[in-house]
Amino acid sequence: MATEQGARRVLIGLIALSIALVLWVFSPFFEAFFLAAVLAGALYGLHRWLTRHVRGKSGLSAGLICVGVILAVLAPLASLTAFLVSEISKGVSFIADIVEKRGLEGLVAYVPGPLKGHAAQMLENFQTRSAGLWQTLQEQISTRGATAAQTVGGVVVTTGTVVFQTVMMLIAFYFLLVQGRQLVAWLESVSPLKRGQTTELLMEFRRVTKSVLVSSILTAGVQAAAALVGYLITRVPVPIFFAAVTFFFALIPAVGAAVVCLAAALLLLATGHPIAALVLAIWGVVVVGLSDNVVKPLLAKRGMHMHGAIVFFSLLGGLAVFGAVGLLLGPLIVAFFLAALRIYERDYGRPSPRPGDPATPPRNQPTVAEGEEFEPAGLHSDEHLVDSHPH
Repeated sequence: MATEQGARRVLIGLIALSIALVLWVFSPFFEAFFLAAVLAGALYGLHRWLTRHVRGKSGLSAGLICVGVILAVLAPLASLTAFLVSEISKGVSFIADIVEKRGLEGLVAYVPGPLKGHAAQMLENFQTRSAGLWQTLQEQISTRGATAAQTVGGVVVTTGTVVFQTVMMLIAFYFLLVQGRQLVAWLESVSPLKRGQTTELLMEFRRVTKSVLVSSILTAGVQAAAALVGYLITRVPVPIFFAAVTFFFALIPAVGAAVVCLAAALLLLATGHPIAALVLAIWGVVVVGLSDNVVKPLLAKRGMHMHGAIVFFSLLGGLAVFGAVGLLLGPLIVAFFLAALRIYERDYGRPSPRPGDPATPPRNQPTVAEGEEFEPAGLHSDEHLVDSHPH
């Protein structure tokens, strides 16, 4: 007959196995659920405020916030797409009109000065080889047909995956807003930690994710404003459009805002403005590009209560290890470490001396034995890692 201790060990093993299986089942949706939890934590305050104004209808409030998130992403993308389509259609109409009236030679007159020689040579080669051009084009299409079909298929699959993950994220986001309080209460009840410790860790996660999201958006705004100044100084065409594109690229960690500045600099160089192109390229790399490494840690540490250097390295380290999602995971891991140390120090630290006990040195001033070097206080806690001026 199994003993109580043996049954307990088997049950613990079954629980560990079930946790591993649950993580395995939900692993395809990790990023979707993680982003949903981040958004739910950041927007839960808005959800509570909106719920009070819709007569306590939590589901309606969560639905309105989901629609707002969709519009916040789709509306700017639709505007930029409409602008690009409009400009491209105007360009195609202009080229077609020139070709109809003056032929291909008429286009060379509109090519920027530095590129006129290359354009004329390309036109001459085109006219010389135009007889066999159609046959060559057909051969290339036949040869590259399979590769092109495979590439298009990959793009379609990737697009479908992104759409699917986005839908899963929105569904999880909705339910976390509606039943987030019940989920936290359930986690608190089943957690092996002392009462209140699990909630404290979750609140720390919420504070960190909110700080990272807000700092990312504000930093993108700062970079877009700095880039707009450069666009206006160097007279980039349609500077507001380029500033809007810079804002969205600044939100993509693997790309960054400086890429848009460099693309605009190449446009200036191609149109015969080398000095303006050089100035914009330097401005984009130095001012716009490096501002992300300065502004974001300064803004993020206000909500994390961590030293700016720790925030900086947690952002870069998370990005290097986990990719784009590491911008959130990196600070979360560091915040989890510091919060766990803080809770342990507070709840399980060395007890205070009782009356009558021999005098002991203060906790932040360790004793120094003969022959030993003095160790600065706080190296065994998160005292020096946490900002001493909480906001």
